[in-house]
Order: sequence, then structure tokens, then C-alpha cells
Amino acid sequence: MTETLTKHERNLSAIIHASTFSRYFIPFGNFILPLVLWTANKKEHEFVDYNGKQALNFQMSMLLYSIILGAISIPFFIGFLPDLFDGGFLNWHDLNHFSKRSFHFDSDHFRFGSFLWPLGITGLVQAAITVINVVYSILATIRTNEGQRFKYPLTIKFIK
Repeated sequence: MTETLTKHERNLSAIIHASTFSRYFIPFGNFILPLVLWTANKKEHEFVDYNGKQALNFQMSMLLYSIILGAISIPFFIGFLPDLFDGGFLNWHDLNHFSKRSFHFDSDHFRFGSFLWPLGITGLVQAAITVINVVYSILATIRTNEGQRFKYPLTIKFIK
């Protein structure tokens, strides 16, 4: 397949995959730049069309997985908040009198462990998603620059 592809097609496809790293500089840059590059060149080159779809589908899948993880962790965070402020960990009700400014840390209400485990697990999975995103974007950039078709794992086909 490498001999039928021009250097321009390979470079453009590699740039599409590499442009997903623009999310660290531009909000939603991992969608905007690949989308612009893909739509401008998808009718001219079949290889660029394939890689643009792959890059955008992978980025949308990673965003969806991150949103789902965030939604899973919300109930644990909300369940933790009442104990934090209402007579739990910080005992804000002791601050009613200006002369009694004290923070009372009661070990019986120290419930960080029970609520932080799920938050910690979802945080670790979120970090794993970020690492997967970076590693596979780099692999896709390298492989497409070599002229190979790269298929991302864990990808939902939003754009067919």
C-alpha cells in the first residue's frame, strides 16, 4: 500500500492524527483541527478520508468514556459533601458564635476512605484513558506516516 500513496497523503494523514494533541493548547482542538483538515481533503484522497474518520471517532469515543466516568463519580462526590459541611468532618455548626472559632476534627465522622475509593478508581481509569489517548495517537501518527492503515482500539464508529 505504501507504493500507491503519495508523500503528501501520508504526511497529511499523520498531521491529522498529530493534530489531536492540540487539545492541550486549544479547547476542543482535538476535534476542531482534525475535522478541518479531514473535511478539506477527504474527497481528494481516500487514505486521508480513512484516517480522518479514525482520528475523529477515537477522540469522540475517548470523550464519551470520560463523560461516563465523570457521571459515575458524581454520586460519590455528592454523597460526600453533606458529611463535609454539616457537622461531619469540619463541624461548621461550631462557628455560630464568634468567640468559638474552632475546627473540630472528629475521627468518628472521618469518612474520607469510603467515598474516595470510587473517586480514586474513576480517577485512575481517567488517567488510563488519557495515557491510551496519547500512546495510540502517537502510534497512529507514526504508522500513517509510514503508509500503513491504523485502526484505533476501543473506538465507536460515529462517522462511517
